[in-house]
Formats: sequence, structure tokens, C-alpha cells
Amino acid sequence: MGIIKMLPIIRYLFASLCLCLITTSHAKEGVYTVTYVYDGDTVKLRPINSNSQKDEFKLRLTDIDAPERTQDYGLKSRRALIKLCQGELSPSKGKKAVQLGVQDKKILVTAEIIAKDKYNRALGRLQCNHIDASLYLVELGLAWYPNKYSNDREIYHAALKARTKKRGLWTDDKPIPPWSWRREHLH
Repeated sequence: MGIIKMLPIIRYLFASLCLCLITTSHAKEGVYTVTYVYDGDTVKLRPINSNSQKDEFKLRLTDIDAPERTQDYGLKSRRALIKLCQGELSPSKGKKAVQLGVQDKKILVTAEIIAKDKYNRALGRLQCNHIDASLYLVELGLAWYPNKYSNDREIYHAALKARTKKRGLWTDDKPIPPWSWRREHLH
């Protein structure tokens, strides 16, 4: 086999090795309290053993892109994440992010932090009572699977199923992806 034919294999192996190194050397797993839910894919976490706001940080869920709060299905996506990670909706309502205190709710919140994004948010996977939040939102049809930024096959198949079964945002004939909506509606 010539070197040119082997280039895709070499690239794949190199990318896999880099991913393994990044995941094993930078992944940080911990137990947290969700103190704020901004939208369906961004939360504020505080380590469970801390009572200080200075220890809080934003987590952007990987492998999904949820509708923005003011976009169709944005509030439903946010409410679903609140319900999953809080057990109930906060009594506060309005356009601002809902502040939540869950230490008495007995919900186990774990996160695996894998990187930081250009906005200095932690990027990672969030689980609430052993339920993967990204997968949960996609299964309900309340988040998109961004092919460009994810290779998670389980979430990909869940997104196809939600679309086929016309769940959540897929009940619309032409739902607008969040990345397209953001281009048209400046924050």
C-alpha cells in the first residue's frame, strides 16, 4: 500500500491519539451543584464541597447545540434541563437565567470537563442522576446534534430518532438550527 493511500489512516490514528491524550490528561471529573441554567446547553456549576460563589463556573455541554432562550423551543429546552438537574422548575420566571439551589434535592450532578472554549467556558459532559444531559435533550427533540463538532454516535442516532418521530422542535416543518438563528439575531 502506498503512502498516499495510507494518509487517511495515518490522520485518523493521529487524531485518535491526540484525542486520547487530551481526554486523559485534561479531563476533570467531579460532583457539583447546578446553581444556574442559562439555556439548554449551558449551566453554572459549583463543586459540591464548596459554598463559595467564587468556585462557580460555566459549563457548555458538548455534543449538542440547544435553541437559544428567545428562539422557538429555547425555553422548553432550558426547562427540560432544569427539571433533569433540579428535579423541578424554579419558581422564578422571566427572561433572565434562573438561579437554583439544589443541595437539598438529592440529585447527583457529575460533570467531566474536557476543555475550555473561546468564551472561557468549561466544555464537558453533564450527568444528572446518571442521565447524560446532552443525550436526554436530543432524545426529547430539544437540542440539535452538530455534525461539525461531535462524533458521538449514540447522540447522533438519538437525534435521528427524535427527528423521525417528530419530537420537540422536529414538529416544526423547518426548524431553524441555533447556529443559523444566532447569525440572524445578534446578541
